[in-house]
Amino acid sequence: MAPIAQQIADMVDMLPETDQALAFELVKKLVLAWDPDYTKLTPAEKAALDKAAAEMEAGDYVTDSAINWG
Repeated sequence: MAPIAQQIADMVDMLPETDQALAFELVKKLVLAWDPDYTKLTPAEKAALDKAAAEMEAGDYVTDSAINWG
């Protein structure tokens, strides 16, 4: 978790439950305004996908046929 996200979570956690719900709705509204259909990648998600793509291109994976499922 990014340091700012941890700070926000800590601050929200200090609030009474009713105010926590209000803070949640505000954050949700901000996220939906930024990405209404949840298709944008965060920097961490993009890095993980880029790493996975590079591993696949390099052949660094295990096929399902190589696994003993029984």
